[in-house]
Amino acid sequence: MATLKTLRTRIKSVKNTQQITKTMKMVAAAKVRRARAAVDGSRPYAARLSQILSDLTANAGGDAPLLLTGRPNVKIVRLIACGTDRGLCGSLNANLIKLSTQWVRGQLALGRTVQLVAVGRKMRDAFRQSFPHLLVASHTDFGRNIEVSAAQKIALEAREAFESGAADEVHLVFSQCVSMLTQTPAAKQLLPFAVGAVKTAEVDLNTPKPVASYEPSADAVLEKLLPLNLTQQVFAALLETNASEQAARMTAMDSATRNAGQMIKKLSIQYNRSRQAAITKELIEIISGAEAL
Repeated sequence: MATLKTLRTRIKSVKNTQQITKTMKMVAAAKVRRARAAVDGSRPYAARLSQILSDLTANAGGDAPLLLTGRPNVKIVRLIACGTDRGLCGSLNANLIKLSTQWVRGQLALGRTVQLVAVGRKMRDAFRQSFPHLLVASHTDFGRNIEVSAAQKIALEAREAFESGAADEVHLVFSQCVSMLTQTPAAKQLLPFAVGAVKTAEVDLNTPKPVASYEPSADAVLEKLLPLNLTQQVFAALLETNASEQAARMTAMDSATRNAGQMIKKLSIQYNRSRQAAITKELIEIISGAEAL
């Protein structure tokens, strides 16, 4: 049975932990609001860009760029897997690592060569342990805010590898921040550009569609917009993963705070019972000694 001193020490330790988790929850709650605002702010631009690309790809001519047409035989595939730099965010990284591992094994089963690009320390460490020979690059330490420059660097590496023939396809794994309580891992193809993946805005069929004229040509504009869209998709994935991280951390720290409160309650009851038992024992010894006299 634990002594009173041991119980007091444990209660104090759990209270300190509860204070830390409560503070982390408050910090994550403030960060998740900014992160979701950044995600919502990027969506109108992404939706408009997707609408333009949808129109251009539908009318693409014979000189369509390589980023759209791709190569007939896919032998080398590259996966950009987005994770977090820090832990204490529930099962977020575990779910992303699980999806990435399943994707890698599926590609290896098809006889393809896989290249891995890790975004975040947790994903980098997981790949170093599971697939060290497949890891070709890693990007970590993004700081407090996700900058477009980080997405541009990742997108440029992917585009150069695709255009040079070092990779025949480029895919992306990230976390979708569905709500404050739900974060869903997702995978999508980045290169070549998947026409069917474009989400266009709802259009009234009764409204006549405007006729657009592109200079110098639709193919030339498409060739310029495809790299821009690649950067936008990577940037959106980073923002979504960051928002998912803060939401998952807030939920995890809230659960940890409540669990710490329950543990403190149980330890306090145990402490009071042990203390009462010790007092009762002392009283019995005193009474027994008095009667013996």
